[in-house]
Amino acid sequence: MTMKVKYGLIIAVAIAVVSCGESRKAEEAAPADVLMEKLADLVNQGKIMYGHQDTYMYGHSWRLSEDANEYTQSDVKGVAGVYPAVYGMDLGGIEMGWSHNLDKNNFNHMRAAALAHYERGGIITFSWHPRNPLTGGDAWDVSSKEVVPSILPGGEKHEYFMGWLSNAADFLGSIRTDDGEMVPVIWRPWHEHTGSWFWWGQDLCTTEQYKALWKMTYDYMVKERGLTNLVWSYSPGAGGLTPELFAERYPGDDMVDMVGFDCYQYGTNEAYMADMKNALDITEAFAIEHKKLMAVTETGYEGIKEPKWWTEVLYPVLKDYPISYVLLWRNAWDQENHHYSPYPGHQSAEDFKVFSGLEKMMFL
Repeated sequence: MTMKVKYGLIIAVAIAVVSCGESRKAEEAAPADVLMEKLADLVNQGKIMYGHQDTYMYGHSWRLSEDANEYTQSDVKGVAGVYPAVYGMDLGGIEMGWSHNLDKNNFNHMRAAALAHYERGGIITFSWHPRNPLTGGDAWDVSSKEVVPSILPGGEKHEYFMGWLSNAADFLGSIRTDDGEMVPVIWRPWHEHTGSWFWWGQDLCTTEQYKALWKMTYDYMVKERGLTNLVWSYSPGAGGLTPELFAERYPGDDMVDMVGFDCYQYGTNEAYMADMKNALDITEAFAIEHKKLMAVTETGYEGIKEPKWWTEVLYPVLKDYPISYVLLWRNAWDQENHHYSPYPGHQSAEDFKVFSGLEKMMFL
């Protein structure tokens, strides 16, 4: 299949999704629908947007001050002179009513930075690592297989967890322009569920329970709270991914707008590229069949140990797929080697400049 045909299929797919979204039938286009059309148009142009997690909150050697009132610093900007097109954040901690998320980012700054990025022409995405509502541990507490059933209707923690969903919905609905319009967000709950490192993972709940969790989340946020600004993204982990595993816990076409996957490099370049190609092939086939857009929702190589990783590893594996965006993980301010996008002076910085200038790659 040629790239031209692929793009044509994907844009037709996106238009179909936008035009028949059951929950978004307002006469005036919902923010999520506007974003979907924008994503489809960019894919049809052959563009891949570059994304970076927490890019305005901190970088390799800096952190946003608590009294900041502008959001202009970014390691991506420092290296390439441009901002990432996609800005990723995480809501972990919002469920507890905390002022800062699990990575110590002030939620008020996150809201303001999201709006600033949107006004630059960028796109926003949120994941969520909520704490364990049954044990009181964190998202990685997998000590019990009863967590998901406990928060479903009839479960002992259901009402408690609905309060968590309310807190998340409050925040997602609070990102608004000066005229009160909700800012569209790619919303990626319950991600990497094909692994078993989160309490909602593969070995921690049944397929039916996972689907019920997604539906409960969707129904509350869209039907009860009226959040028409959410583009719902389904993203398994890439490890051991098969078409069957990808599809097994898919919630349904009426509750998903975009499909993707998370894939990190832990070994050789060749192994990573093989994992990426496998996941991309599976995701692309699923996206076309189900009329969805696709993305690489998380990826990266911690420390970026290859000077030409961007042009010789990442770009070659991405370039032949109709991907809307690729999100690189965060550059921790308090961990020397925990970075996924280069910072000024990094050994891959020059190669990243070349990568950022490629016609297919989109920055701001």
